Amino acid sequence: MDATLIVYALNLSAIYALLAMGISLVWSSIGMLNMAHGATFAVSGYGALVLGELALPAVDALFGGWTILPLLRMAVLLASGVGVGALFGGVIYLIAFLPIHDKANFPVRGLIVTLAINLATVQALLWWFGPRQQALPNVFGFGRLELLGVPVRYDQAVTIGATALLLAAVLGWLRLSRKGLEIRAMMQNPEGAALSGISVRRTALPVMAVTGAMAGAAAVLLSQTVFVSPDAGAMPLIKGMIIALLGGLGSVPGAAIAALLIGVLEAATGAIPFLGQRMVLLVQFGFIIAVLVVRPRGIGGLLDETRK
Repeated sequence: MDATLIVYALNLSAIYALLAMGISLVWSSIGMLNMAHGATFAVSGYGALVLGELALPAVDALFGGWTILPLLRMAVLLASGVGVGALFGGVIYLIAFLPIHDKANFPVRGLIVTLAINLATVQALLWWFGPRQQALPNVFGFGRLELLGVPVRYDQAVTIGATALLLAAVLGWLRLSRKGLEIRAMMQNPEGAALSGISVRRTALPVMAVTGAMAGAAAVLLSQTVFVSPDAGAMPLIKGMIIALLGGLGSVPGAAIAALLIGVLEAATGAIPFLGQRMVLLVQFGFIIAVLVVRPRGIGGLLDETRK
C-alpha cells in the first residue's frame, strides 16, 4: 500500500470513527441503538448548507484576502453542522428516549422509535429540499500539500486533523469532567450508577447531544467530497453500525480501532483492479463476519465481562 493510499485510508477511518463511536457511546451508556444516527447525519449536512449560505458571504466580506480564509470558512461549516447535529440529538432524546426509557423492553422500543424518526426525517427532507443532490462549498479547492514527501489534499488533511481534535476532546471530556465520570459509570454498571444517584435522564441528554455533534462533524467533513441529499445518511449509518459491532458495542476504543481497520480495508480493496469499489461492501462484511465468529463480542467488547 503506497503512501497516497494510506492517506486515503486515514481519511475514511476518521469519518467512520466519528460515526461508530457515536453509536457505540449511546448504546453503552443509555442502552439504546440509535437508528436515527443517519438522519442526524443528513440533517446536519443540510443545516451546514443552509447556515453556510447565510454566514459565508459575511465571512468572505470581513476576511477576504486573508490566508486563513479557507480555515475560517471550514470553521463556520463545522460549527453549523456540529450545532445542528447536537440539536437534532436533543430532539431524538425528547422523542425516542425520555418517554420510554423506563418502560419494558426499552432497547427494542428505542430501536423502533429511532427507526421511525429516521424514515420520517428522510421524507421531510425530500419534501423540503427535493431529491436533488447538493454540494457544500468546497472551501479548500483541489490543492495539495506535501507532508513528509507524501501529497495530501487540503480536505484530507483537515478531515484527519479535525477528527483527531474532536475525538481527543470527546475522550478528554469523558475522562476528566464530572458528567463524563457519570457517563462512564453508566457504561460500566447502570444499576450501580443509578443506586449512586446518577440520573439516566440527565446523563442521556449530553450523550445524545455529543454523539449528534459527532455525526454533524462527519457530515460536513464527508460532504467536502460527496453531495448532501435526503438519504445521505443511509450508508454512513450502515458503516457506523458495522464498525461499532466490529469494535464491540460499548467499547469506544474498539470502535476507533475498527474504524481504522475498515478504512484501510476499503482503501486497499478499491485499489485492487479485479475487486474495485463494487466489491468493497462484500469484502468488509466478510471480514467482519470472520472477526465476530472468532470473537463474538468484537475487538474491544469487554463491557459484558465488566458488567458481570
